[in-house]
Amino acid sequence: MISFSLKCAHGHSFDSWFQSSEAFESLRASGKIECAVCGSPEVEKSLMAPRVSTRDTSKGALSQPAHPAEQALSEMRRKIEANSEYVGPKFAAEARKMHLGDAPERAIYGEAKVEEAKKLIEDGVPVMPLPFKPNRRSN
Repeated sequence: MISFSLKCAHGHSFDSWFQSSEAFESLRASGKIECAVCGSPEVEKSLMAPRVSTRDTSKGALSQPAHPAEQALSEMRRKIEANSEYVGPKFAAEARKMHLGDAPERAIYGEAKVEEAKKLIEDGVPVMPLPFKPNRRSN
């Protein structure tokens, strides 16, 4: 196992463990690595100093966000993902169904095109954009 210091396109820094450098490259190329703070898939290895083994093994796989705003965003993301259903690109259709009473009301999040989101708002469907890119997974 090897620990890499990583940085996303938005400047967030975090650490993660990988089986090898090749495993990192393979996972990154397939889009399976995302920023631990904002979810950006644009992640690169940062410049790293050699790691010398010590007795202190308390450091986890991911560091905490450095800035209070990053911490708040990370906590918001954690709560939304824990308490909502990810509906992916079907967000607009599912939100409209719930608004019309054709689907049970529940907390959902996902992805919508700008035109779809504008139409939902014009039609009185209560939606709001998230300040991060959703994880591409289902709950």
